[in-house]
Amino acid sequence: MSKVDEGKNLRSGWTTGACATAAAKAACLALFGQAFPDRVRITLPRGETPDFALALAEQGNGWARAGVVKDAGDDPDVTHGATIIATLRRGGPGSGIVFRAGFGVGTVTKPGLPLAPGEPAINPVPRRLMSAEVVEITNGLGQPADIEIEISVPGGDKLALATWNPRLGILGGISILGTTGVVVPYSCSAWIHSIQRGIDVARATGLTHVLACAGSTSEKAGLALTGLPLEAVIDMGDFVGGMLKYLRRHPVDRVTIAGGFAKLSKLATGAMDLHSKRSQVDLAWLAGHLRALGAGAELVTRAEAANTALEVLELAQAAGLPLGDAIAAEAAKVAWRVLDGAPVRPNVLVFDRKGGLVGTSP
Repeated sequence: MSKVDEGKNLRSGWTTGACATAAAKAACLALFGQAFPDRVRITLPRGETPDFALALAEQGNGWARAGVVKDAGDDPDVTHGATIIATLRRGGPGSGIVFRAGFGVGTVTKPGLPLAPGEPAINPVPRRLMSAEVVEITNGLGQPADIEIEISVPGGDKLALATWNPRLGILGGISILGTTGVVVPYSCSAWIHSIQRGIDVARATGLTHVLACAGSTSEKAGLALTGLPLEAVIDMGDFVGGMLKYLRRHPVDRVTIAGGFAKLSKLATGAMDLHSKRSQVDLAWLAGHLRALGAGAELVTRAEAANTALEVLELAQAAGLPLGDAIAAEAAKVAWRVLDGAPVRPNVLVFDRKGGLVGTSP
C-alpha cells in the first residue's frame, strides 16, 4: 500500500495492533495443536486481509508464543522494527479472553483513557481484532474461548520514553494501538489522537489549565512561565486546529497556547495547521501590524521585503514596537472564534527561538 506525497510513493505499514493480532492468531493455532503457519492472515476493520511472516514461534506445556516484526512502512514510527510477541495460555472455565501486559507493554495508571487504570495498554480495537481471531479458531474446534493473551515487546520500556505514554500515565512500556490496522506515512491522525488523549487525561485528573505547545522550546519556556505540572502539557505540534476543536467539545477552564513567533503569526491569520508545507507566514500582514503600531514607511517596506518572520520580529524589536504582543492578541482572538462559545479561556505566549518571551495576549 502506498500514497503519493510530493512525487514520492510512500509505503504504508501496519500498526502494533495488527502485528499483535497476527501473532496472537498464530499462537492460538499452535496452542490448539495446529502447526505454526509460515504466514498468518488476519482481517482488519476496513476489510483488508494482510498476511504476516513470523519472527518467533515456540511453545511448551499449556502455552504457545509467536512474534511479528512491525513494519511501519515509510512512516518515521518509533516502534518500526520492534517485535510484537503474543503468548497464549488456556484460562479457567468461563474466564473468557483476558489480556495481560508482558514486558515492554505499558499499564494504565490514570483515568481518562479508553482503558481503566490497572489495565494493560492494549487499546480497544486491537483487543477486538485479537478476540475475533481467537473466537473463530476456538469455535471451529468446538472449544471454549477461555484464553489468556499476553502481549510483550522487547525493548518496549525504552521505546515508550519517546512516546506520550509517561505523560499519559501509561507506565512500563508502549501501547498496542491502531484503529484501522494500517499506518499511513506521515499521517496527522496519530498525532491528533495523542492530543485528544492528553486532553482526556488532563480532564480526568482534575486539571483545569493545560499548556498547548508547538515544540520543545515553547514547552520548556511555557512550563517555567506558568508553573504548570508536566501532566498539563499538550504537545499540539502544528495541529492547533485539532487541539482547539477537541477542547470545544471537551473543555477545560483555560488553555495557554505557546509557540514560536512564526508559527503563532500563522495562527493569528487563521491557519489551523502550522506546518510549513500547509501554511505560510504572511509578511505583508505582519508589516501591516507594524504600520498600525506606528512604524514608519521605511520600516514597513523593509518588513514587507523580509525573508523570514524572525527578521520582521527583529526589526520590530529594534524599533521598540510590541509586535509580539500584537500577534499574541490576534492569535488569541482566532482561538476564541474556533472555541465558539465553549467555556475555555485561551491565552497565548509567543517565544523567540531561544525561549525568550516576546509576546503575550491580554
